[in-house]
Order: sequence, then C-alpha cells, then structure tokens
Amino acid sequence: MTGETGQIARLVEGLPERDHPDWIAPMLAVLTDRRFSDPGWIYERKLDGERVVAFRDADRVRLMTRNRNEVSDTYPELAEALAEQPVQDFVADGEVVAFDGAVSSFSRLQGRMQIKDADAARESGIAVYLYLFDLMHLAGHDLTGLPLRQRKAALVEAIKFDDPLRYTPHRNESGEAFFKEACKKGWEGLIAKDANAVYSQGRSRNWLKFKCAHGQELVIGGFTEPKGTRKGFGALLLGYYEDDELRYAGKVGTGFDDAFLMDFRQTLEEHRRDTSPFDGPVKEDAIWVQPELVAQIGFTEWTDAGRLRHPRFEGLRRDKPARDVTRERARRE
Repeated sequence: MTGETGQIARLVEGLPERDHPDWIAPMLAVLTDRRFSDPGWIYERKLDGERVVAFRDADRVRLMTRNRNEVSDTYPELAEALAEQPVQDFVADGEVVAFDGAVSSFSRLQGRMQIKDADAARESGIAVYLYLFDLMHLAGHDLTGLPLRQRKAALVEAIKFDDPLRYTPHRNESGEAFFKEACKKGWEGLIAKDANAVYSQGRSRNWLKFKCAHGQELVIGGFTEPKGTRKGFGALLLGYYEDDELRYAGKVGTGFDDAFLMDFRQTLEEHRRDTSPFDGPVKEDAIWVQPELVAQIGFTEWTDAGRLRHPRFEGLRRDKPARDVTRERARRE
C-alpha cells in the first residue's frame, strides 16, 4: 500500500460506505445581525464569488452550481486542477473567486460567468481561483456525518493545494475581532460555522453570515425603457418570493456599463411577457419579463415600505433558482 493510499484509508476508516453521489446540495448559511466569539465555532472569510460543488469520479470532473448547472467549461483550469489530484473520488464544497486587488470581486467574475466555451474562458484574461472549505465524500465513503473540524482536517490531507486551488483558512474563537478586521479590509463579511456540526444539505443555522454591507439576490420581473442618451434599458424592476408570490422590492438603474445595457436588453426581450409577475400594483411604466433571471444587488438598507434604498447592480447570478430568492432577514437572538 502506498503512502497516499494508506493516508486516505486512514481518513475514511469506519465511515459509512457510499457510491460516488450524483448530487449533494450545498449547505447554506443564515443571515444574522449578532456578532459573537465562541470556541465552539470557526470563522471564515465570506468570499464574493460563485458557489460550486466539485465532483471527481475517476476521470470525470464536474463543477456544479447550486441549481445544478455544470460550469466546468467556464472554469476549465479549475476542472483540470481537480483532475490532477492524486485522490480520484471526492466531493468538495467551495467558491470560485476573481479578485480586484486583494478583494474578491463578483463584478470581475461576471466576465467569466457568462462564458461557456473553455477556450474563450482561458483567453478572457480573468484569473479565477477555487477556494475549498468542506469535504463531503472521499474514496467511496460519506463524510457528511463528521463534525466540521474533522471534515476540514480531511480536506487538508486529501487535497493538494496549489493555485488555482486554495484552502479557505479560518480562525477560532475571535469572531468579533475578525469581523471588524474583515469590514476594515473591504471584505463582504464572515461565515461563522459550528465546528461540531454535521454537513446538512440546504440552509442551516449551524452556518451564519456576518455581513459588512447589505446585498442579496433578487429576481428581475421587468424593466423600463431608456431615456435621453441611455442605451439598452433604463432600470430593472426587482422582487423576491414570499408566500409563493413575487413581492416588488424596487428598481435599480446604476451599476451597468454600455455593453451590458445593450447585450442584456436582448436577453430581456427573450423573456418578455404581457402581464406583471408581481403580486401587487407597480407604479412604473414597465415592460414585463418572466421572473427567471436573478441579479446580485447591493444597497444601503430596506425601507419601512419594503423597498431597496440606494440599490446598485453588481451582476447576474446563475447559481440560484429564481423561486428560491427570498428576502434575507437577519436572525435576532
């Protein structure tokens, strides 16, 4: 038995056996406005990128988004790095990130997210990295029932981390101090994780979001015509689902460049519909679209009327189904 084979055997000894899974839904964090320090929790940097689950089954590598779209051709260098790993059977959780200086930039990542051809992706000039932070399956065994600390320890031992693969570091205990540091550095925030929790599919309060600024995904339900010298469209009308109805949240008219305004107008035209998708009246002279497209929006706050204040468009999201978009409300203790 080689050293590497023996190491993997040791990592999975006594764990439940399982065939390589076709799918594992990623574990999702809950927003909270409480900051805390707890030795039973770890604190990771919240990266502003595209969430992916990485599947390696012998020669087959799949990079899958939260809504089960394969994006291996969008990030071919990441798929190749996973294919070169000595261990041939694993499922890992992570985030694809592009940087603007030292800060992860979802806007910059947009230049890669829209590309579906591997050669064009390589020639884009936009470097991407895959930050891995969890390991759910290894060498025919299920790791989801292990405590987080053990899964992370297995991840470090099983995966060889060289760019473009990076391990997501964490801190212990000092959640409040780390959060202040994160905001000072211009990061999006932190993810606090119960170090003893198992990996559960879907949203869980064992993972909590500490956000430095407001922002979330919202559904595009319509748009306005451009005025003056504006091209493409004027503003996007946004909403979120509540009680199975699309609630209007306001419109966003900033954060677009001319190329996006023109290109996205065509996409909007392809999704046109005759009636409003929102559950109540919207006082806008709008053109309606099928509520299938999701945008990442930054804003300063929610108004008492449930509208966005000072919204700005940050990019399109393809890793979350529109029907899953709800208003994020901070958990209060």
